[in-house]
Parts: sequence; C-alpha cells; structure tokens
Amino acid sequence: MKRTIFVAAISILTAGAALAQSSVTIYGRLNVSAEAQSADGKKNRVLANNASRIGFKGTEDLGGGLQASFVLEHGFNPDTGSTGASFWGRQSEVNLAGGFGMVRLGNFTSEAYYATSDYIGMHNHETGSSSDALYAYIGRNINKVAYRTPEFVKGLTVEGSVSAGEGARVAGVTQSRNYDLALNYGAGPVHIGVGYEKAQGDARQFAVSGLVELGAINLGAMVQRDTDGYGANLGNRTNFRVSAAYIFGANELHLNVGSAGKYSKLANSSAKQFTVAYNHNLSKRTKVYTYYTRLDDSSAKVYGGDFSSLAFGVRHNF
Repeated sequence: MKRTIFVAAISILTAGAALAQSSVTIYGRLNVSAEAQSADGKKNRVLANNASRIGFKGTEDLGGGLQASFVLEHGFNPDTGSTGASFWGRQSEVNLAGGFGMVRLGNFTSEAYYATSDYIGMHNHETGSSSDALYAYIGRNINKVAYRTPEFVKGLTVEGSVSAGEGARVAGVTQSRNYDLALNYGAGPVHIGVGYEKAQGDARQFAVSGLVELGAINLGAMVQRDTDGYGANLGNRTNFRVSAAYIFGANELHLNVGSAGKYSKLANSSAKQFTVAYNHNLSKRTKVYTYYTRLDDSSAKVYGGDFSSLAFGVRHNF
C-alpha cells in the first residue's frame, strides 16, 4: 500500500510538472465607435466595429529550447453580434520555434504590413474608419509558410513567407504565389521597419518606416512605392505618411497625415488623408477615444471617393 501511494504521488507530481510546461491563454478586444460619417457628400450615422476579436493561444515547451505554439483568432461585430465570413479568419497558425528561429504554418497577417504601416499607426491600432486608407496591402494571408530568423544582432530580425495559390481561380485567373518579406530593427527608442510584397501579376510594394520615442513624444514616418497596388494596369505610385503622438499621464494626442501621388497610368488618382485623435486611458485595458478623419480623393476615386468621420469610441482588452 505504501509503495502504491508513493508511485501515485510521483505520477501526480510528474503530471503537474508536464502541465507546467504548457499554457493556453484566452484573449480578446472589443472596440466600438459611434460615428457621424460623410461619404461623397452622403451623411450617415453608424455604430462601427474596429477589429474586435477573441483568440486562443498556447505554447508547449518541448525541451532543448524547442517550443510548439498555436494561435486561433476570430473576428466578430459587437454592434450586431454577427461573425466574420471565416470563423478563424483573423489568424489560425501553428509554429515551431527554437535557436534556429521560427517556422509558421497557416493563416496570418503580412509581416511587411506590421513592420511599416501598422507600427506607426498609433492611435487606434490601424483599425476602423481612421486606418491608413492609402497603404497598398497586397499580401495574401491564407495558405502561408513563413520563417522568422533569430536576432542577427540585438533587435534585428527578418521574416519571409510564401502563400500558395493551391490552384484556385479568381475571376477566371489561376492564383499565383504571394511573397512577403519584412525586416524589423529596434534599439532603445528607435524602430526601423522594411517590408516587401509580391502578388498576382505585376502587383508589388516596398515600404520603409521609422519611429522614434522622445520622452512623451513619438514620431513616425513611412514611404511606400507600389505597382498596381490598388488594381491591375494602374502603374506606379508613391505614398508618404507621418504620425505623431504626445502622451501625458493617461492622455494621448495623435496626428496622422498621408499623401498618395497619382498612379502613372491613371490621371486624377492622387489622394490625401489626415486624422486628429484624443485617447484617454481609463486603465491598462480600457480606453475611450475620439477622432476626426478625412480622406480627399481625386476624381478617379481609386480609394472609394471623399470620406470623413467624427467618432467616439470605447476599447477594452481582455
């Protein structure tokens, strides 16, 4: 009997140690804004979702510095309770990481985008009506294989991915592979990001961004050059953007200004956008915010026409 109790105790302790090596986290964000919008002169009042989501992520320590992880993330609309088109459409990946870096398989957002436009979009996480309307996002998020390097030097990583076409046809055209490459460098108050994407046909984009933290002031800038980023046979275009944030106590003031030149094969296709915003952090997880954003489009309406919105919102993370 004593031996049986001893073996059982060892088994329980061993199982506990094994469980301690794994973890699963439930997380999410609800971000909703009430907005007075104007689209090409037509006014509307809306309750808008700003990329709300719920997710599950977990990690297992496999020993020897090797880890297996997963992320499942579902987007939904808290204003209506409806779900997105794909249940795990925001992210669904499994990966292995160790001293060699990280290998990722599944569905996830372009790292080229995260390294550039998203990184300097500080006031509302590049979501909703105030997100950068001029950035040419040409990545394909699904059917991806990616590799992220370990740090070459402190703060420097590179990630590349390829998205398989899998023989799918869209509008009668067989989908080709998409390529995504990103470089991130962060040292103290300075961050530099570089991103490149190659998509269907001649569509491709290259962007460089930088952000510096000067005490209470954060300053960011990005330049992007793309070919056919907003449609086939448009030619080339250059897009500039600057951002600034002043943080004092629980308060934040934000300014974003962007300007896209005309496409070389399409007249009257330039555009400008600006956003001014104020955030107040009620806690580490909850904030209220207000902003005014305006997009001035040219007659070609590459970006959907003129648009403006005055918004008040609440964001809660869990």
